[in-house]
Amino acid sequence: MYKYIFLLLAFCSVATQAQEMNATVTIDAQQTGQPNFQVFRTLETQLTEFINNTSWSDNSYKAQERIDANFTLIINSFDGDSFTGSLQVQAARPIFGSTYSSPIYNYNDKAMNFVYKEFENLTFNTNTYDSNLVAVIVYHIYTILGLDADSFSQGGGDSYFQIAKQIVNTAATSNFAGWKATDGLQSRYRYNDALLSNVYKEFHEAMYQYHRLGLDLMHDSQKEGKQGVIDAIATLKSINDRRPNSFLVRTFFDAKSDEIASIFSGGPSLEITSLIDNLNKLAPTKRSAWNSIKY
Repeated sequence: MYKYIFLLLAFCSVATQAQEMNATVTIDAQQTGQPNFQVFRTLETQLTEFINNTSWSDNSYKAQERIDANFTLIINSFDGDSFTGSLQVQAARPIFGSTYSSPIYNYNDKAMNFVYKEFENLTFNTNTYDSNLVAVIVYHIYTILGLDADSFSQGGGDSYFQIAKQIVNTAATSNFAGWKATDGLQSRYRYNDALLSNVYKEFHEAMYQYHRLGLDLMHDSQKEGKQGVIDAIATLKSINDRRPNSFLVRTFFDAKSDEIASIFSGGPSLEITSLIDNLNKLAPTKRSAWNSIKY
């Protein structure tokens, strides 16, 4: 379950370097029976430095604007320099006028197989495919950057999703899973395809409504902020009416269910009968969270 991240905002007058990510990387190798191997500690350190010390865009970020993220790499087995496991990726963006960060991404990437030699250089080029480890990590970084941008401006994330698409296309030439249309309905390919498809165009509007016209307004008016969240959920329902139980919408509620329940369990009350109905239709597996809403 996603653990909310609370930030101590340290405002400063000058912009930092352009690095966008404030990520924590954890390597969990318990299932291998050899969790203390040095290679796992080296990989953890290298991935942390790679994600946090690389400039992924031309934008400048202040320290308090960097996107909090957690990458938990679970290693199930390894043989020499070949590793098999899964990757849990979570990210959150700060809410205006608050020390609270709102989860925007919660993705369980089950197709995390890769080759890694200790201390090898981790480098990335959008036009080449050299490492499945790097390709998967960078795909998720650009997806996070896109979702974050979507939450601040309508359609703001498109350029980042396009870069993620380039990664998908280049990596599809490999034998690793997750990059092709034939790799199932819950894959990196499917998620990116949905983000760029007109079929799900309302998703980007909902991201903007939920965050910029919802949570970001709560410091001035909780009632207005709540209404923005209600409007965003109604927008998502229009997707669900066409494509029930879509992977994109399910991933949204994997990140948001606890937060939504918390938002509507206190503060000024609104008429939320239609909201509860929409939530139960959009995310029936989160019914326990919706039942906890007090109104």
